[in-house]
Amino acid sequence: MTPVSVGCPRILAIEDDLVLGAYMHEHLGRCGFQVTWCQNGNDGLAMARAQAFDVVLMDILLPGMDGLSVLTNLRTRDSTPVLLMSALGAEADRISGFHLGADDYLPKPFSMAELRVRIEAILRRVALDRRHVPPVVNTQAHNLRYDDELCDVHYGERWAGLTRSEYRLLETLHRNGDEVLSKAFLYQHVLQRGYAPHDRSLDMHISQIRRKLKAIGYSEREVRTVWGKGYVLSALDEVA
Repeated sequence: MTPVSVGCPRILAIEDDLVLGAYMHEHLGRCGFQVTWCQNGNDGLAMARAQAFDVVLMDILLPGMDGLSVLTNLRTRDSTPVLLMSALGAEADRISGFHLGADDYLPKPFSMAELRVRIEAILRRVALDRRHVPPVVNTQAHNLRYDDELCDVHYGERWAGLTRSEYRLLETLHRNGDEVLSKAFLYQHVLQRGYAPHDRSLDMHISQIRRKLKAIGYSEREVRTVWGKGYVLSALDEVA
C-alpha cells in the first residue's frame, strides 16, 4: 500500500522494547500522529499489509521476524517509507537497510525530538513527490529515462528500482547539470532536514544510486564525489 493519509499522519511502529515502544506511542500521539504499535516482526508485517500507513518505524532486531526480513517482504509490493531504528552501529547494517529499500536509518539511542524531525522530513518528501508537475512524466537524459510518477529511472528496458529518496537525489543532481551540490544543500532540499557531520544517510543513498545505475548497465554519467564540496552528476570523461 502507498501512504494516503488525510488528516493525522498514520505511523506504524514495530518495536519490541516495551519501554521505548510505549514512549514512542505516547510522545508521537501527543505530537498529532496516529500511532499503531506492534511488538514483533510477524504482527508488524501483517499490520502493514492490512492497513495504509504514512511511515513505518521499525527496529532491526525483532522477535519472530527481524526488521530486514520484514522490509524485504514489504518492498515486494509496498512503497510506504520505512525508517529503521537499531542499536547496531556497524556500517554494514546501515548499508543492508538502504540496500533493501529503507528510506532512513536512526541509530539508538535517539531523542524523541530527533525521531519527530526524521518523520516530518519523510512526510515532506512524500508531499513533494505527490505535487510533481507535468502529466508527461518521462524525460530523456543521456538515454536514462526519468519517471516522476514511479519515482524511478530506466535504461533500455531495465528499471533501477530506486527508492523515493534516491530518485529525488538523482533527479536533483540531473536537474542542476554540472553544478556541484553541497551535502548541506542536498540534506535541506532533498532529505528535508539539516546536515550533521555524523549523519551518513546521504552517503548511503548515493552509494545505492551508483550501485543501481551500474546494475542496469548505465555508465554514461555517474554521481561523483567532489571532496570538500559535495556531489555532481557528470560524464565519465569529465573532471569535476
